[in-house]
Amino acid sequence: MSTDEPDVLTRSARPPDRTVVTGPEQTDVYDVWEPPADRAPRGLTVALVHGGFWREQYDRHHLPPLAAALAADGFHVANLEYPRIGMPGGGWPGTGTSVSDRVESALADDQLPHRLLVVGHSAGGHLALWLASAEQPPAGLAGVVALAPVASLAEAHRLHLSHDAAVELLGGTPDQEPAAWAAADPARLGLTLPAVVLTGANDDEVPGSVIAAYQEGREVDEPVTFSEVVGAGHYDLIDPDHAAYLTLLAHLEQLAIGLG
Repeated sequence: MSTDEPDVLTRSARPPDRTVVTGPEQTDVYDVWEPPADRAPRGLTVALVHGGFWREQYDRHHLPPLAAALAADGFHVANLEYPRIGMPGGGWPGTGTSVSDRVESALADDQLPHRLLVVGHSAGGHLALWLASAEQPPAGLAGVVALAPVASLAEAHRLHLSHDAAVELLGGTPDQEPAAWAAADPARLGLTLPAVVLTGANDDEVPGSVIAAYQEGREVDEPVTFSEVVGAGHYDLIDPDHAAYLTLLAHLEQLAIGLG
């Protein structure tokens, strides 16, 4: 993330209705926002996966504005936490499997609708695409929206994004840890669930070449949609006050139609 952080990362928002602890670690947790009483619920859970290049200092607490907005629009929202680099359970594969575990916890939550979509931003977008490429994704996960995702770890490494964060996540370079890179990079995996890749034309955190590298690896029949918001930067995609939010809503509604 940039040192000049935008307002949306610290903006106040309606607090969650409840917090669910799923295990002994501080990252074994998710926050829930429910639709207000005067808004008809959509019967759909959106699980948010935050970004921050998988680094410890960036956690779920910059997503409440997006979570509260989605709840106001009728979604049940689960804002997931997960272990990052250097934390207990963090690194690879722990970071990925922890997100999968948290999704399964949300799906098992009897106060949440059991139709679920994942929305991940930046590093969380990488994790969303990875989930959507699993041979056996969590039962009940119906699709993902990846916002400005680190969709190609190889390209992120080539560009040394965030001081080689991908190398830190995977415990070494591609030559040192080839199996981890092969297993963790969505650009090397085929989708098993529908996915939307939503980007901002003015993103200076995850350059367009990262998305292009992912797009080049797709098969013709893979269930993926690519969408770009003109004039949007990296953080605009999680800002409910930006026009990009309406594009996100449209894609969520389209995925929901596919759920029946």
